[in-house]
Amino acid sequence: MSTTPARTGSLTLHINGRSHGPVDIPEDMMLVDVLHEYLGLTGTRFGCGQGVCRACTVIVDDEQGPREVRSCITGAHYFDGKRIRTVEGHAKLDASGAITELSPVQQAFLDHFSFQCGYCTPGFVNAATVLIERLQKTPVERQQVEATISEALAPHLCRCTGYVRYYQAVKELVLKTPGLVRDGERTP
Repeated sequence: MSTTPARTGSLTLHINGRSHGPVDIPEDMMLVDVLHEYLGLTGTRFGCGQGVCRACTVIVDDEQGPREVRSCITGAHYFDGKRIRTVEGHAKLDASGAITELSPVQQAFLDHFSFQCGYCTPGFVNAATVLIERLQKTPVERQQVEATISEALAPHLCRCTGYVRYYQAVKELVLKTPGLVRDGERTP
């Protein structure tokens, strides 16, 4: 029984401000596998393998973005030439690669101990980051804060049931960050 070798294609990725490639990658390989097996970026989690749990979420910055994309069901070649952020790209690092400062979302999650096992945390970090960046461009009315956070985070699954702390952390961050919330029109 003979097997046909997998077809490969050249791929260049721009991840967390660094260019990777061109490198030949199997045409049917998902991005999460490229991140883990070729680039050593293991923060993006492979959870369900069906795009349901969203632990594999990365951020794509393009004309539509920033936006979340599930890397376990999206082929790596879709990302060719696109700017991608993984959970490793949020904190500030010194020259040696040591973390000097967490992103506001990461710090809020830490302050609220918003995780138990932490497996889903990268997906939640990316979802909350996209939300914060979206609100920087289009602030939400104060009475819509909770619904907006729910809409952004609801698709993400936490098997340890840490939802309340994730939501509390994001709500506090949204309310404390100037310019993300606007008060509705007041009538006399």
